[in-house]
Amino acid sequence: MPADATLPLTGRAPGEVIFRRGAAPVTVARFLAEVAALAARLPDEGPVLNFCADRYLALVGFAAALSRGQVTLLSADRSAPRLADIARLHGARYALSDTDAALPLPVLRPAAEPAWEGANPAIPAAAIAAIAFTSGSTGEPRPHAKPWGALVAGARAAAQRFAVAAGTSIVGTIPAQHMYGFETTLMLPLVAAGAGHAGPVFYPSDIQEALAAVPAPRLLVTTPLQLRALIGAAVPLPPLAGIVSATAPLAESLAAAAEASFGAPVLEIYGATEAGSVASRRTLDGEAWEPYPGIRFAIAEDGAEVAVPGLALPVPLADTLEWCGEGRFRLLGRRGDMVKLAGKRASLAGLTSILTAIEGVEDGLFLAPDDLDRNPRARLAAAVVAPGRSAEEIVAALRDRVEPAFLPRPVVVMDALPRDALGKVSRARIAELAWRRREAGPRALHIRDPLP
Repeated sequence: MPADATLPLTGRAPGEVIFRRGAAPVTVARFLAEVAALAARLPDEGPVLNFCADRYLALVGFAAALSRGQVTLLSADRSAPRLADIARLHGARYALSDTDAALPLPVLRPAAEPAWEGANPAIPAAAIAAIAFTSGSTGEPRPHAKPWGALVAGARAAAQRFAVAAGTSIVGTIPAQHMYGFETTLMLPLVAAGAGHAGPVFYPSDIQEALAAVPAPRLLVTTPLQLRALIGAAVPLPPLAGIVSATAPLAESLAAAAEASFGAPVLEIYGATEAGSVASRRTLDGEAWEPYPGIRFAIAEDGAEVAVPGLALPVPLADTLEWCGEGRFRLLGRRGDMVKLAGKRASLAGLTSILTAIEGVEDGLFLAPDDLDRNPRARLAAAVVAPGRSAEEIVAALRDRVEPAFLPRPVVVMDALPRDALGKVSRARIAELAWRRREAGPRALHIRDPLP
């Protein structure tokens, strides 16, 4: 793409439905008019911190800022301290929010306001449209700049991969400020196809009501955590064209249960905040991931990287990958996820998959102590949610499935893993429980921790 190339704010026709606020459709023409009205109210300088909970208002705010040449800061962590830190460290001049917020900068409340008309502005493809922040689950959140051209290319590739048509209703349970949610529930309807649902949506009853309010075909964009809750709640859903999942590994058993319950294929997205969504698979078809159109992977023994249209340089990946034929790859786990004990190597993610496949296990996680490489007596631990099963029973079931060196000591039996709204686990909380009784020795297997 030429250095001076531009791309329109939206590639949709004026009469197409781009979003639904409840059951009310919003056409592209109406959207552009509301973007123009908000843009006229914005301060002259950005960046802007956008943390609107209403997905449509988040999109209007992003588009209005973009049309003014301003960068949007995106953080899925909506806590006041985190937002204040981001605003301070990255020079935010104001914020957009549809709820009251106490921040040390002006906060504007966007509104869906009528206007006579709005243009479809041309945006430089190389312009930084947004800065997305990692979740912070493996350290402090890190910023990653997103050029407009890369965002557009990613949305178009996702629309092609998931067969999203103009009339597809997209209901998402992930915050619009999370990179996965931003790409699938804002960028996809903005530049490619489908009609977003304003939300917010989180609990099973929310999902049921949102899906019932929009026309078919319906695409549900969610997480393994919420998918499990949806199945457990046994709420009836209207017919679905598909279910898309990301943010955490999806167990094959959970995908199978979802397909049986809802009669729709369950598809996973592979990606990272740094690169965006870059590959997908249908979970029940096996472990091979297929890159999105236009995405190029380079996989070697010492690491992998991915070339994304619109990004100037390939993005190094934190995961270990290997080719498995026909341009597809297998995900072996994060590079920092590999552990070595008694001369044998294993992936914590792989061990977790084995753990969660045990009958009666609803959720679980393997983790390693910080001194695993230095302490010859150190062992792995596991946290498990398995009503009616003891830690000893879990270890007995693992004996036939994993090497003896990797059997967990201790096993922390919990009522629920400490996960956030995206399904990310607080490993620090589990580690505190797992090793706080180290003096009790490796036979201390059963610790029950009811979370608040």
